[in-house]
Amino acid sequence: MSGKPVTSKPVYGYLMDEDENFIIDEEAAPVVKQIYSLCLAGNGPTKIARMLTEQEIPTPGTLEYRRTGSTRRYHPGYECKWAANTVVHILENREYTGCLVNFKTTTQSYKCSKIIYNSEDKQAIFENHHEQIIDRDTWERVQELRKQRKRPNRYDEVGLFSGILFCADCGSVMYQQRYQTDKRRQDCYICGSYKKRTADCTAHFIRTDLLTAGVTENLRKVTSYAAKHEARFMKLLTEQTEDGSKRRNAAKKKELEAAEKRIAELSAIFKRLYEDSVTGRISDERFTELSADYEAEQKELKEKAAALQSELSKTLEATANAEKFMKVVRKYTSFEELTPTLLREFVEKIVIHESEALDGKRRGKLRRQEIEIYYSFVGKVELPD
Repeated sequence: MSGKPVTSKPVYGYLMDEDENFIIDEEAAPVVKQIYSLCLAGNGPTKIARMLTEQEIPTPGTLEYRRTGSTRRYHPGYECKWAANTVVHILENREYTGCLVNFKTTTQSYKCSKIIYNSEDKQAIFENHHEQIIDRDTWERVQELRKQRKRPNRYDEVGLFSGILFCADCGSVMYQQRYQTDKRRQDCYICGSYKKRTADCTAHFIRTDLLTAGVTENLRKVTSYAAKHEARFMKLLTEQTEDGSKRRNAAKKKELEAAEKRIAELSAIFKRLYEDSVTGRISDERFTELSADYEAEQKELKEKAAALQSELSKTLEATANAEKFMKVVRKYTSFEELTPTLLREFVEKIVIHESEALDGKRRGKLRRQEIEIYYSFVGKVELPD
């Protein structure tokens, strides 16, 4: 199967040349990048569509009409009216990462023309087919964010931490709350289960300003250490993530090689044993006894080899993930404030524990609250003292 497109109309953001190659559409590609940036900033498809409409950016259907005269997706009077599902389609389309995806849809039968979307295993995917508009890490991060619902609050705002803040006890998403009086306005987050009374959980109340300050401080520490001590930081990440010690990995490789060698030896022994049984050199009873022992040993070794291989693969994955995180660090060598885009590029999720009174009083002013920050690709990062 060749990596040739089965459609004459490439996805929005690309054009097709005479040789059926996808080339970047200089007019539409910046819009695609903007859509992904807006999503990383915490905006949902509906809000992104509204923002594009306000900017009077022509829709994909309008652009197609102006270039080809096709009215297939053109709506007169709504030339710049973006729909949320159009934004969703762009955000979920992996062809922006440079791969070609054929057979994305099919029909139920030749009698029914209703379009059915194929699962990934039924699609034909060709990597590095054309120039990418969105890098793979950004695309994958957007897919993760898309799984988390981020609805605007009643002030038509999406909270800075919406969708990535979770309760440590019940695992529920935490919701933004705003308390406003004549004297002050206070933003905070509370446990979703507590708010909706769907589970027996406490508020896990945390003020937005304190949370922002804490996350910003930790992020600055991590990025500063990573920028100054990159090699040391990479080693630290791999060791923290999957016990990436070189000495231990070498020992595991040695164990794996020994196990694989013994498995091969047992296969050869079993073959000779079978031949001896056929020729009558050993009795059937003896053959059954020996073969059972060898089979049990081989089974145990295969399980051990699989476990060792899995551990070594995880270590390699940890190293790759550490490099992905470093790419983000290099992108933001310094920052003035914590923006939604910055936060979502660096942080996968934040877990909030219930606060504890330090003075022994239930409503005491001196309180301590644990915040766990799980960074993108690498999870929790514990820096040396």
